[in-house]
Formats: sequence, structure tokens, C-alpha cells
Amino acid sequence: MTTDTGTMPDDRGRDSIFTNPLVRSIVIQVVLVVGLAAFGWWVYQNTAENLRNANIASGFGFLGTRSGFDIAQVPIAYTNNATYGRAILVGLTNTLIVAGTGIVFATILGFVVGIGRLSHNALVRGIATVYVETFRNIPPLLVILFWYFGVLALLPQPRQALEFPFDSFLSNRGLQTPRVLFGAEAWTTGVALLVGIVATIILSRVFSARQRATGQRPSLLWPALGLIIGLPIVVFALTGFPATLEIPQRGTFNLTGGFQIKPEFLAIFLALSVYTGAFIAEIVRAGILSVSKGQTEAASALGLRRNHALRLVIVPQAFRVIIPPLTSQYLNLIKNSSLGLAIGYPDLVAVGSTVLNQSGQSIEVVVIWMTVYLGISITISILMNLFNRRMKLVER
Repeated sequence: MTTDTGTMPDDRGRDSIFTNPLVRSIVIQVVLVVGLAAFGWWVYQNTAENLRNANIASGFGFLGTRSGFDIAQVPIAYTNNATYGRAILVGLTNTLIVAGTGIVFATILGFVVGIGRLSHNALVRGIATVYVETFRNIPPLLVILFWYFGVLALLPQPRQALEFPFDSFLSNRGLQTPRVLFGAEAWTTGVALLVGIVATIILSRVFSARQRATGQRPSLLWPALGLIIGLPIVVFALTGFPATLEIPQRGTFNLTGGFQIKPEFLAIFLALSVYTGAFIAEIVRAGILSVSKGQTEAASALGLRRNHALRLVIVPQAFRVIIPPLTSQYLNLIKNSSLGLAIGYPDLVAVGSTVLNQSGQSIEVVVIWMTVYLGISITISILMNLFNRRMKLVER
């Protein structure tokens, strides 16, 4: 009996490039990257050629040119003699202000309404449901127009402004409140407040470590109040109370003095807060319902009241479901702030549109818009992901 000792041709070396998953994935990714780079280069070349044909200079050198226009709401120093770059910075600041305040108010409103939808009180539950189903099904632009033209524009003239506590006035010119004018030494009070906050955080961690070691945790309330409130007050008094209060006064035709919050800001702030709060309320409700009913029963068995059970047991566990979609709502609120252009709120898009029309640098302005919104969104996403990682449940 003979054995065939011949060998078959070995095709493994020839076919390894196509059959090896690792090599195949690398080849596909390299081809994809090269294709995207080639497409980007073609777009750049085509754009540059079109700009040359239209005799439009490219680049961001126009940002140093005098703007020549006024901005209605300027949270930082600005005049019409400032540059385009300064004008865009003013618009960015206005965007950050309305986005930051809107996120805070929408979060508070959303949590309150979300918990209200689970209330045993039929009236509270019904009001919360009507609010959510109403604003969740209306486009945000219509909500903005409603607040601006349907509410704020119908308020009385400044001479008949509605008077509120703490010497505040509300009219169709906006909200006029007292303004604090700080002196040269007021910065020390701010430093004292910052020191108090940092010291409170450190003290909280020390108390937590003591609780893990001994099972006993000292009360943080009074030390925190002393550091965050008492210390700044003491420093403020020692520096001679370096601040004065400017009270708004009724004039013949207008209100003078104080701090004015313009109706454009009020409209966009209220609209974005109320609109986004409706979505956050549903997210909170879903997160609470995701917690096992046994957790609620266990909290009741321990003698916890419903509000304590929500704060100490239910909501902390619900955060793992709430935080990811909550991040999306924050990003939506930031992007929806660009709708303030419809009512004249000078945010980044509105100011950038004026710069675009005057300078003709459309591509550069659009790039600035995209870069700024992308940067803000990525920053918010990173912070929320860190918070989510801190709040997630650790399985044994």
C-alpha cells in the first residue's frame, strides 16, 4: 500500500489578505480614510476656486475689521467701533447665557413635573400631564413666538409697569430689577465664597471617609452654611461693605436705573425652558418607573416617607436611566437657542448673520458657527458622561 506524499498547493498565503478579518478591516478603513480625505480636498479646491472667481478673499482676517453695527444686548464691553471678532464673542456670550440658564430652569421644571405625573393627587397629576402633552407637541419656534408676541408684547407700557417685590418692574420693555454696583474691594468677597465652596467639598469628603470607617457621619449643614454664607459675609463686612444697590425708578416715559432683562431674552429663556422641561419630565418619569417596585416597598418598610424615599432611594437609582437622554435634551436646548434670531435675540447666529451680510465671508462665518456649537456640545457630552460614570450602579 503506497501513501501519496505529494503536497497540495498551499493557497493560505495568497488568500490571507482577503480571509483574515483583521487585515480586511484595516484595508477597508484605510480605503475609507483615503476616500474621505480625497473628498475633503476636492471640496476645498472647488470652494477656493469659486471664491477666486467671485473675487472674494478667504480667511479669517476679516475678524479684525471694524464692525460698525450696534447690538441690543451686550453682556460684555462692546461698541460699534469694535471688531467683527468682538461682535461674534458678544453673540457667543449671549448664547451661553441663555443656554446655561435655560438648562438649569428646564432641569428643575422637568424634575418637578416628572414627579408630579406620578403623584397620587389627581389634580397635580392632571396638570402635569396637560403641560407635558401640550408643549411636547408644539414646535419650539411657535413657543418662542407665543411668549414674545402673545405674552410679553401685551404687557403694559413702562409707565404702568407691573410692580413686584424687591423693587422690580415688569413691562413690555422687559424686567427691571435692582442692580448691585460693586466697589474695588468686592473681589475679596468672591474669593471668600470660592474658598468656602472648596472647603465644604473637602469637608464633605472627610465626613464620608469617617462614615465608611466608623459608620457615623457628622452633620454637614451648619459647617457648610458657615463656610459658604458666613465667611463671605464676614469678609464683606471687614472690607467696608464695598457695594451699593441701584433701585429702578419710574420716569415720565420709561424706567431708569437698575438692571434690565430685555423681552427678547425673557421670551427665548422661557420658551426653551418650558419646551425642554416637558421632554425632561417624561425622561424623569420613565427613569423613576424603571426602578423596581421592590425598592419602593423596601423604603416604606424602613419607615421612609414618600419624599424621603424619592430623594434617597428612587431618584439615585433612576439616574442611570435619566442621564443619557437628559444629555440629548441639553444638546437640543443649546441648538434650539439659535431660533432666537426670529425675535431679534442677539445670539451667535443672529450676530453672525449680520457679520456675514456685511463682510461677505459666508464660509468662514458658517465654519465659526459649526465649530462653536460642536465645541459646546462635546463639552456638555463629556461632562454628562463623567457624571453618568459617577452615578452608575456598581454591580458586585
